Amino acid sequence: MATGICEKCAQLLKDFVAYVKRLPSELVQKITECIKNLSRCSCLRKKRATVASYISEQHERQAARALLNHLDTVDYPLPFALLEPYKALLLSNDMEVQRITTRSLVHLLVKNKVSKEQVIETGMLMPLLEMLQSGDPTVQCNSCQCVASLASSDSNREAIVSAEGVIPLLVLAKSYDPQVQQNAVWALLNLTQSERTMGVLCQEGAIPVLALLLQSSNYEVQFYSCSALSNIATVPDHHPKMLGMGECFLLKSLLTLMSSSVQKNASQACRCLQILSGNVVTQEQLMYLNCVLPLKALLCSATPTLTEPAIALLSELATHQPNREGLVNEGLIQVIGQLLLCYRSSSIINHSVVTITNLSSTSEGQKAVMDSECVTGLLKALVSSVTREETILCVTSCLHHLTSWDLLQSHLATKMTPEHVSSLVKFSAQMDNLELSYRSASIISKLKMNEHVIQLLTPHYAAISEYLLMYLKNQEVRFQQLSIVTLCNLKKDGEFSVLMSGSVLEKQLKRVHAQTEQTRQLLQAIQMPPSS
Repeated sequence: MATGICEKCAQLLKDFVAYVKRLPSELVQKITECIKNLSRCSCLRKKRATVASYISEQHERQAARALLNHLDTVDYPLPFALLEPYKALLLSNDMEVQRITTRSLVHLLVKNKVSKEQVIETGMLMPLLEMLQSGDPTVQCNSCQCVASLASSDSNREAIVSAEGVIPLLVLAKSYDPQVQQNAVWALLNLTQSERTMGVLCQEGAIPVLALLLQSSNYEVQFYSCSALSNIATVPDHHPKMLGMGECFLLKSLLTLMSSSVQKNASQACRCLQILSGNVVTQEQLMYLNCVLPLKALLCSATPTLTEPAIALLSELATHQPNREGLVNEGLIQVIGQLLLCYRSSSIINHSVVTITNLSSTSEGQKAVMDSECVTGLLKALVSSVTREETILCVTSCLHHLTSWDLLQSHLATKMTPEHVSSLVKFSAQMDNLELSYRSASIISKLKMNEHVIQLLTPHYAAISEYLLMYLKNQEVRFQQLSIVTLCNLKKDGEFSVLMSGSVLEKQLKRVHAQTEQTRQLLQAIQMPPSS
């Protein structure tokens, strides 16, 4: 029968038995009783259990390391069956096993070796959420990173919220451990990607926590918290909570962050303010807090990632009439002119157009436009090969608006070149885009027929006549009227009058005149007598 001991120990036992047999029987009896009493004591049984437990823990750690190290080397996505041991290891009472397992799971998620949905399906979410409250910072950090990664999926966000994972994350967002805090705020950011989970966050008090984190010394924590607040701001129902913190705390914090040397943080703060500035009260508070200074600094930077959110915020501020004088006085129209010369981004051009349109509503604004490069920049965008059609529509709309002011009509004409006129004539004939066609032709109709303008238009008289004929035949009255107004202006040039004489255009004009006269007579015939 096997004893389970080595030969050396077996020989030692034989020698011990032989020695005992040579002892007096009374001494042997006392030794036997002593051993029996010792074996009955609970302290020795505990010791044997502790030793066995220690051996078991060592075996568990070794097994966990061996398994997880092997899985970490697999290059392809893990099959569902291979994920099942993870749950058992996450439930281990051994802190070291928890560290090893969570670290391995982080690796799998980061390397996309495992589906985020599969992690939820295997039941790992609850152990991970429980580990958020672990006393071990490494376990907290790893589990928090796992939860943050899982929260990038819409269905997983619902699962995390349903499992009451919000409160532990908010607690860890205040952690003194920088990495734990960063992972927690990252998870909160991902939970704001869905409106319902965002609502739960706000109900649990996330807004003041995120607002305080804007002042963190950790740049990543600042970015995550600001991005989360930007997402929350897209739902106007949350604005009262966001703006209700004492003494404009959130607005002041965002304005401070706008001056950050970290570009993505400054950009995100500006974007958040732009979303919040949709109401008049917020705009008034921003102007009172002197938002123009950091805003102008971002506009003057040579970085599109800073310029785009800054011009978006400026265009929002310019929609409010009381803000316009201050914005003009701060020289922002001149800044916009430089932007239009430097950038071809549709976003920058579109927001610049809105701002120019609003700020030119006053005589001071119109003079500022004249003294800036705004018109030159708009005309440059008009003929750029990379400008999209919807952006061209915005540009022509702005130019059309500027030509409604006498001061700017002549200024626009002096800035125009043959290339600009060619583009306007081409757009005027594009009846598949009625608005672009109408606005382009309106700009041409308002050009005063001086020597410079006549020189620009003369090469295009034939093309202009063609689209004016189309306008006269159009059923929309505004196109017919625009055609007549344009003809009245162009006939100031004798050369155009000669070209028009006896043409199809002239015949169509007479036909419209006859129809209009007939309509006038019919209306006169049915005119009701004035009531007594």
